[in-house]
Amino acid sequence: MKKMINQPDNYLKEMLEGIYIAHPEDLTCVGGDLQCLVTKHKKEGKVGLVTGGGSGHLPLFLGYVGKGMLDGCCVGDVFQSPSVDQAVAVTREVDSGAGVLYIYGNYNGDIFTFDPAADEVDMEDDIRVETVLGADDVASAGPSAPGEKSTRRGVAGIFFVYKCAGAAAEKMLSLDEVKRIADKANQNVRTMGVALTPCTVPRVGKPSFEIAEDEMEIGMGIHGEQGIRRGKIEPADQVVDEMLDQIVADLPYERGDSVAVLVNGLGATPLDEQYIVTRRIHENLGDKGIKVHKYYVGEYATSIEMAGFSISLLKLDDELTEMLDKNADTPFFKQI
Repeated sequence: MKKMINQPDNYLKEMLEGIYIAHPEDLTCVGGDLQCLVTKHKKEGKVGLVTGGGSGHLPLFLGYVGKGMLDGCCVGDVFQSPSVDQAVAVTREVDSGAGVLYIYGNYNGDIFTFDPAADEVDMEDDIRVETVLGADDVASAGPSAPGEKSTRRGVAGIFFVYKCAGAAAEKMLSLDEVKRIADKANQNVRTMGVALTPCTVPRVGKPSFEIAEDEMEIGMGIHGEQGIRRGKIEPADQVVDEMLDQIVADLPYERGDSVAVLVNGLGATPLDEQYIVTRRIHENLGDKGIKVHKYYVGEYATSIEMAGFSISLLKLDDELTEMLDKNADTPFFKQI
């Protein structure tokens, strides 16, 4: 394990200390718990937006706490969920009388944290909480009957849900309206990733899985969950075409649609390569007659130091376009 750390057991604590040191004007913690991060720019009467999950995905989740996006976030250790008590503490802190919307990924550990937290603040504090469960991963889509829980994992596309919900909350819309817009974004975003290397959880000290030097895995999850297929590394254009064909067919996106595109590095993919990918996405979508309203390129949801990338498409209408284009200012994302 080659990492620029001190003791593995101190990884989370020291990372969070660094974030608070770097952004003292914007962020603070609740009750001295570094894992309960909230904005310093609380707005009375606004719907509070809360997220959370395991660490190791910066800038997801806590990097999007700020003006025009989220109000609070609780994080666990690397790839581990935060506690119910931490979710409760953040919820109480961000509530300003208009209710709270939880937005987090479709993982059992996080569901077992946030569902009980919502029940607790409802019973003890009379805080109304609604939930939007990020589930944008095409590779983990499985058959399910109507009303059954989706098997899709929440991955990088949750960024678009944060952005649209944050803009709606900033407009001082009601909790029902903010949830409606967040749901719409969630239902219209699809993601697929490809991994070239594993990642190493500091406490474990060895790679989470093995993959040969000349191999890639399409559809792998951000914790190393199994993908759709593993094979020899192929040229970037070929990989992009395969991923886009599955993403576009899944919603489906159609000729004439307007979309936002997120090209997301998983932690160890140079920006040079991400822009090579962006170039091919532009060509491919152009051939499909799909118009790109905006590109976002960079690291938005990483997997520690995994090499690879993901592509997310958000199908836009006038309302989502308006929400997407609103200003936002967080430590890891600024749109002016």
